[in-house]
Amino acid sequence: MGVCEVCFRHCHLTERQIGDCGARACRDGRVRPVFYGRLSSLALDPIEKKPLYHFFPGSMILSVGSLGCNLHCAFCQNHEIAQAGEDGNFSVPTDDVRPETLVEIAQFYRKKGNIGIAFTYNEPLVGYEFVRDTAKLAGEKGLKRVLVTNGTATLPVLEEIAPHIDAMNIDLKGFTDRYYREVLKGDRQMTMDFIREAVKGCHVELTTLIVPGENDSREEMQELSAWVAGLKGVYGGKSGKEIPLHISRFFPRYRMTDRGPTDVKKVYELVEEAKKNLKYVYPGNC
Repeated sequence: MGVCEVCFRHCHLTERQIGDCGARACRDGRVRPVFYGRLSSLALDPIEKKPLYHFFPGSMILSVGSLGCNLHCAFCQNHEIAQAGEDGNFSVPTDDVRPETLVEIAQFYRKKGNIGIAFTYNEPLVGYEFVRDTAKLAGEKGLKRVLVTNGTATLPVLEEIAPHIDAMNIDLKGFTDRYYREVLKGDRQMTMDFIREAVKGCHVELTTLIVPGENDSREEMQELSAWVAGLKGVYGGKSGKEIPLHISRFFPRYRMTDRGPTDVKKVYELVEEAKKNLKYVYPGNC
Protein backbone atom coordinates (compact mmCIF):
# COMPACT_ATOMS: atom_id res chain seq x y z
CA MET A 1 0.00 0.00 0.00
CA GLY A 2 1.28 3.44 -0.90
CA VAL A 3 -0.16 6.92 -0.40
CA CYS A 4 0.20 9.57 -3.11
CA GLU A 5 1.15 12.98 -1.73
CA VAL A 6 0.69 15.06 -4.87
CA CYS A 7 -2.84 16.42 -4.43
CA PHE A 8 -5.82 16.63 -2.10
CA ARG A 9 -7.05 13.13 -2.95
CA HIS A 10 -4.09 11.39 -1.25
CA CYS A 11 -4.94 8.20 -3.14
CA HIS A 12 -4.29 5.03 -1.12
CA LEU A 13 -3.02 2.56 -3.69
CA THR A 14 -2.40 -1.16 -3.53
CA GLU A 15 0.54 -2.65 -5.42
CA ARG A 16 0.37 -1.69 -9.13
CA GLN A 17 -2.89 0.22 -8.66
CA ILE A 18 -3.11 3.50 -10.59
CA GLY A 19 -4.37 6.69 -8.96
CA ASP A 20 -7.26 8.92 -9.91
CA CYS A 21 -5.03 11.05 -12.16
CA GLY A 22 -4.17 8.05 -14.32
CA ALA A 23 -0.50 8.91 -14.07
CA ARG A 24 0.78 7.66 -10.71
CA ALA A 25 0.87 4.11 -9.38
CA CYS A 26 2.14 2.06 -6.46
CA ARG A 27 5.36 0.17 -7.20
CA ASP A 28 7.18 -1.72 -4.44
CA GLY A 29 5.15 0.10 -1.82
CA ARG A 30 5.91 3.58 -3.15
CA VAL A 31 3.82 5.82 -5.38
CA ARG A 32 5.73 6.72 -8.53
CA PRO A 33 5.00 8.42 -11.86
CA VAL A 34 3.81 6.01 -14.54
CA PHE A 35 4.89 8.19 -17.46
CA TYR A 36 8.31 9.53 -16.46
CA GLY A 37 9.79 10.88 -19.70
CA ARG A 38 6.79 9.78 -21.78
CA LEU A 39 5.88 12.69 -24.04
CA SER A 40 2.59 13.00 -25.90
CA SER A 41 3.16 16.48 -27.31
CA LEU A 42 6.12 18.60 -28.43
CA ALA A 43 5.84 21.99 -30.14
CA LEU A 44 7.64 25.29 -30.46
CA ASP A 45 5.06 27.86 -29.32
CA PRO A 46 4.95 31.62 -28.86
CA ILE A 47 5.33 32.37 -25.15
CA GLU A 48 2.04 34.26 -25.32
CA LYS A 49 0.22 30.98 -26.01
CA LYS A 50 0.92 29.66 -22.48
CA PRO A 51 -0.42 32.38 -21.89
CA LEU A 52 2.39 34.55 -20.54
CA TYR A 53 2.31 38.20 -21.62
CA HIS A 54 4.85 39.64 -19.15
CA PHE A 55 7.62 37.03 -19.46
CA PHE A 56 9.96 37.47 -22.43
CA PRO A 57 7.19 38.62 -24.79
CA GLY A 58 7.81 37.91 -28.46
CA SER A 59 9.89 34.82 -27.75
CA MET A 60 9.30 31.14 -28.50
CA ILE A 61 9.38 28.24 -26.05
CA LEU A 62 9.58 24.48 -26.51
CA SER A 63 6.32 23.14 -25.08
CA VAL A 64 6.05 19.55 -23.88
CA GLY A 65 3.16 17.46 -22.62
CA SER A 66 2.84 14.02 -21.08
CA LEU A 67 -0.27 12.13 -19.90
CA GLY A 68 -2.77 12.44 -17.05
CA CYS A 69 -4.45 15.07 -14.91
CA ASN A 70 -5.75 15.25 -11.35
CA LEU A 71 -8.81 17.30 -12.33
CA HIS A 72 -11.72 16.05 -14.44
CA CYS A 73 -13.03 19.19 -16.08
CA ALA A 74 -16.15 18.44 -18.11
CA PHE A 75 -14.91 20.84 -20.82
CA CYS A 76 -11.29 19.59 -21.05
CA GLN A 77 -9.77 20.71 -24.34
CA ASN A 78 -6.89 18.23 -24.08
CA HIS A 79 -8.89 15.26 -22.84
CA GLU A 80 -7.12 12.81 -25.18
CA ILE A 81 -3.91 13.23 -23.18
CA ALA A 82 -5.34 14.36 -19.84
CA GLN A 83 -8.19 11.92 -19.23
CA ALA A 84 -7.81 8.14 -19.44
CA GLY A 85 -10.52 6.22 -21.28
CA GLU A 86 -12.98 3.79 -19.70
CA ASP A 87 -10.30 1.09 -19.86
CA GLY A 88 -7.94 3.28 -17.81
CA ASN A 89 -5.58 3.79 -20.74
CA PHE A 90 -4.63 6.67 -23.02
CA SER A 91 -4.97 6.05 -26.74
CA VAL A 92 -2.49 8.65 -28.00
CA PRO A 93 1.03 7.78 -29.24
CA THR A 94 3.96 8.74 -27.02
CA ASP A 95 7.75 8.82 -27.12
CA ASP A 96 10.18 8.18 -24.27
CA VAL A 97 12.56 11.11 -23.81
CA ARG A 98 15.14 11.47 -21.06
CA PRO A 99 15.61 14.85 -19.36
CA GLU A 100 19.06 15.19 -20.93
CA THR A 101 17.65 14.61 -24.40
CA LEU A 102 14.85 17.12 -23.94
CA VAL A 103 17.32 19.77 -22.83
CA GLU A 104 19.44 19.04 -25.92
CA ILE A 105 16.37 19.48 -28.13
CA ALA A 106 15.58 22.79 -26.43
CA GLN A 107 19.14 23.99 -27.01
CA PHE A 108 18.95 22.97 -30.69
CA TYR A 109 15.90 25.20 -31.16
CA ARG A 110 17.62 28.26 -29.74
CA LYS A 111 18.38 29.18 -33.35
CA LYS A 112 14.59 29.38 -33.87
CA GLY A 113 14.23 31.83 -30.98
CA ASN A 114 13.58 29.24 -28.27
CA ILE A 115 14.27 30.47 -24.74
CA GLY A 116 13.56 27.27 -22.80
CA ILE A 117 11.05 24.56 -21.94
CA ALA A 118 7.37 24.84 -20.96
CA PHE A 119 5.70 21.91 -19.21
CA THR A 120 2.10 22.10 -20.37
CA TYR A 121 -0.84 20.54 -22.29
CA ASN A 122 -1.72 17.89 -19.68
CA GLU A 123 -1.22 18.53 -15.94
CA PRO A 124 2.58 18.45 -15.51
CA LEU A 125 2.56 18.03 -11.73
CA VAL A 126 1.11 14.52 -11.81
CA GLY A 127 4.60 13.70 -13.04
CA TYR A 128 6.46 16.41 -11.15
CA GLU A 129 9.61 14.29 -10.84
CA PHE A 130 10.26 14.63 -14.59
CA VAL A 131 9.53 18.36 -14.42
CA ARG A 132 11.97 18.75 -11.52
CA ASP A 133 14.78 16.75 -13.11
CA THR A 134 14.45 18.33 -16.55
CA ALA A 135 14.04 21.88 -15.25
CA LYS A 136 17.14 21.55 -13.11
CA LEU A 137 19.24 20.49 -16.10
CA ALA A 138 17.69 23.18 -18.29
CA GLY A 139 18.59 25.86 -15.77
CA GLU A 140 22.21 24.70 -15.81
CA LYS A 141 22.23 25.35 -19.56
CA GLY A 142 20.75 28.83 -19.21
CA LEU A 143 17.29 27.87 -20.45
CA LYS A 144 14.10 29.36 -19.00
CA ARG A 145 11.66 26.98 -17.30
CA VAL A 146 7.89 27.51 -17.51
CA LEU A 147 5.12 25.55 -15.79
CA VAL A 148 1.49 25.67 -16.95
CA THR A 149 -0.56 24.06 -14.20
CA ASN A 150 -3.97 23.80 -12.57
CA GLY A 151 -2.31 24.39 -9.19
CA THR A 152 -3.82 21.23 -7.71
CA ALA A 153 -0.77 20.13 -5.77
CA THR A 154 0.49 20.09 -2.22
CA LEU A 155 2.95 22.66 -0.95
CA PRO A 156 5.74 20.05 -0.55
CA VAL A 157 5.48 19.37 -4.30
CA LEU A 158 5.68 23.10 -4.98
CA GLU A 159 8.70 23.42 -2.69
CA GLU A 160 10.46 20.68 -4.64
CA ILE A 161 9.99 22.22 -8.06
CA ALA A 162 9.94 25.95 -7.24
CA PRO A 163 13.74 26.45 -7.23
CA HIS A 164 13.83 25.23 -10.84
CA ILE A 165 10.93 27.22 -12.33
CA ASP A 166 11.19 30.75 -13.73
CA ALA A 167 7.53 31.41 -14.58
CA MET A 168 4.11 29.82 -14.15
CA ASN A 169 0.69 30.23 -15.59
CA ILE A 170 -1.76 28.83 -13.05
CA ASP A 171 -5.45 28.20 -13.66
CA LEU A 172 -7.72 29.83 -11.13
CA LYS A 173 -10.74 28.30 -12.79
CA GLY A 174 -13.41 29.94 -10.69
CA PHE A 175 -14.04 31.21 -7.19
CA THR A 176 -16.68 28.97 -5.65
CA ASP A 177 -16.24 25.64 -3.92
CA ARG A 178 -19.30 24.30 -5.74
CA TYR A 179 -17.75 24.89 -9.17
CA TYR A 180 -14.45 23.30 -8.19
CA ARG A 181 -16.13 20.33 -6.56
CA GLU A 182 -18.94 19.60 -9.04
CA VAL A 183 -17.60 20.70 -12.44
CA LEU A 184 -13.83 20.30 -12.05
CA LYS A 185 -13.71 17.55 -9.41
CA GLY A 186 -11.09 19.62 -7.64
CA ASP A 187 -10.38 21.58 -4.48
CA ARG A 188 -10.41 25.38 -4.62
CA GLN A 189 -8.55 25.86 -1.35
CA MET A 190 -5.63 23.73 -2.54
CA THR A 191 -5.34 25.83 -5.69
CA MET A 192 -5.52 29.07 -3.72
CA ASP A 193 -2.82 27.87 -1.31
CA PHE A 194 -0.64 26.85 -4.25
CA ILE A 195 -1.02 30.26 -5.90
CA ARG A 196 -0.42 32.11 -2.64
CA GLU A 197 2.99 30.43 -2.28
CA ALA A 198 3.92 30.25 -5.97
CA VAL A 199 3.74 34.03 -6.45
CA LYS A 200 6.52 34.41 -3.90
CA GLY A 201 9.06 32.40 -5.87
CA CYS A 202 8.73 33.24 -9.57
CA HIS A 203 6.82 35.21 -12.16
CA VAL A 204 3.15 34.12 -12.13
CA GLU A 205 0.22 34.84 -14.41
CA LEU A 206 -3.28 33.43 -13.86
CA THR A 207 -5.99 32.19 -16.22
CA THR A 208 -9.74 31.92 -15.69
CA LEU A 209 -11.87 30.21 -18.34
CA ILE A 210 -15.40 31.63 -18.30
CA VAL A 211 -18.04 28.90 -18.65
CA PRO A 212 -21.59 30.16 -19.31
CA GLY A 213 -23.88 29.59 -16.36
CA GLU A 214 -21.07 28.39 -14.10
CA ASN A 215 -18.53 31.07 -13.19
CA ASP A 216 -19.59 34.04 -15.31
CA SER A 217 -21.09 36.47 -12.81
CA ARG A 218 -19.70 39.93 -12.08
CA GLU A 219 -19.85 39.14 -8.36
CA GLU A 220 -17.62 36.07 -8.69
CA MET A 221 -15.08 37.93 -10.83
CA GLN A 222 -15.07 40.77 -8.31
CA GLU A 223 -14.28 38.33 -5.50
CA LEU A 224 -11.66 36.45 -7.53
CA SER A 225 -9.79 39.56 -8.66
CA ALA A 226 -9.93 41.12 -5.18
CA TRP A 227 -8.35 37.99 -3.72
CA VAL A 228 -5.56 38.08 -6.31
CA ALA A 229 -4.97 41.79 -5.64
CA GLY A 230 -4.53 41.01 -1.94
CA LEU A 231 -1.77 38.45 -2.38
CA LYS A 232 1.39 39.30 -0.42
CA GLY A 233 5.11 38.76 -0.94
CA VAL A 234 4.86 38.68 -4.73
CA TYR A 235 8.07 37.88 -6.62
CA GLY A 236 10.08 40.91 -7.69
CA GLY A 237 8.62 43.13 -5.00
CA LYS A 238 5.36 43.56 -6.88
CA SER A 239 1.91 43.84 -5.38
CA GLY A 240 -0.89 41.39 -5.98
CA LYS A 241 -2.53 44.03 -8.16
CA GLU A 242 0.26 43.56 -10.71
CA ILE A 243 -0.32 39.83 -11.23
CA PRO A 244 -1.63 39.44 -14.81
CA LEU A 245 -5.01 37.73 -15.20
CA HIS A 246 -6.16 36.15 -18.49
CA ILE A 247 -9.94 35.81 -18.82
CA SER A 248 -10.65 33.27 -21.54
CA ARG A 249 -13.65 32.38 -23.65
CA PHE A 250 -15.13 28.86 -23.35
CA PHE A 251 -15.93 26.66 -26.34
CA PRO A 252 -17.94 23.41 -26.08
CA ARG A 253 -15.61 20.44 -25.60
CA TYR A 254 -15.45 16.90 -24.26
CA ARG A 255 -18.47 16.25 -22.00
CA MET A 256 -19.76 19.83 -21.90
CA THR A 257 -21.49 20.35 -25.23
CA ASP A 258 -24.82 21.39 -23.76
CA ARG A 259 -24.13 25.11 -24.16
CA GLY A 260 -22.60 27.48 -26.67
CA PRO A 261 -19.37 29.47 -26.46
CA THR A 262 -19.08 32.30 -23.98
CA ASP A 263 -20.51 35.53 -25.33
CA VAL A 264 -17.60 37.78 -26.31
CA LYS A 265 -19.33 40.72 -24.65
CA LYS A 266 -19.43 38.75 -21.39
CA VAL A 267 -15.67 38.16 -21.52
CA TYR A 268 -14.98 41.87 -22.01
CA GLU A 269 -17.49 42.74 -19.30
CA LEU A 270 -15.61 40.53 -16.85
CA VAL A 271 -12.28 41.95 -17.98
CA GLU A 272 -13.52 45.41 -17.03
CA GLU A 273 -14.80 44.08 -13.71
CA ALA A 274 -11.42 42.53 -12.88
CA LYS A 275 -9.63 45.75 -13.85
CA LYS A 276 -11.26 47.41 -10.84
CA ASN A 277 -8.81 45.39 -8.74
CA LEU A 278 -5.98 44.39 -11.08
CA LYS A 279 -3.64 46.36 -13.32
CA TYR A 280 -3.17 43.78 -16.08
CA VAL A 281 -6.25 41.89 -17.34
CA TYR A 282 -6.47 40.33 -20.79
CA PRO A 283 -9.28 38.68 -22.79
CA GLY A 284 -8.46 35.32 -24.40
CA ASN A 285 -9.92 33.17 -27.21
CA CYS A 286 -12.01 36.10 -28.46
